[in-house]
Amino acid sequence: MITITLCCRLDQRRRAFIDAARALFLEQGYERTTLGSIVERAGGSLATLYKLFGNKDGLLEAVVFDRAAESEKLSRRLATTRRSPSEALPIIAADLREQLLDPEFLALTRIVMTRSIEDQAFARKFFDRTATGTRDDLVEMFTQWQKDGAELTASPCVLADLFLDVIVSDMHSDAISHSTKIVHSPERTNARLQIFIKGAGLDEPVGK
Repeated sequence: MITITLCCRLDQRRRAFIDAARALFLEQGYERTTLGSIVERAGGSLATLYKLFGNKDGLLEAVVFDRAAESEKLSRRLATTRRSPSEALPIIAADLREQLLDPEFLALTRIVMTRSIEDQAFARKFFDRTATGTRDDLVEMFTQWQKDGAELTASPCVLADLFLDVIVSDMHSDAISHSTKIVHSPERTNARLQIFIKGAGLDEPVGK
């Protein structure tokens, strides 16, 4: 029988493996990182690593989805905001921008892009755990604003996609090019966001 103490030890070992793997993947790339080097940094044994993750691909998946869990926490919060659209959307945009343009997230995104060419199932799972969850919550939020009286200029689904594009386009360009000549400043994001808010019909208080 597996004891509580053993479960705690395995959880601690799992956390150590994920942290070590993330650091090494970012330092030297996924392909050049060996399982032996991960065990050397994290402690424990290769047998335990295989038991917890199966193989190197399983460990990469754990690293990526551990990071993606932050996006899930954010998306859960999006639908609960009761601020007006013109107040809520800049806050949400700032949160997404901080997360998606974080250098670590960009580096992991590059690894995912490379792995996605070889493993389409992995790519779909990553997309579902990140973009899809956030998009669904945004659709719910725009739908609620519409029910509250906002005169949207497009469907909630279209507006959710356009809102995400304001942020995600910067992330994609940085991930592919390893930085561009365009400075992705908060001011630039906010300027585009204000155009979106006005074009979506959300510049007036809901229900007015």
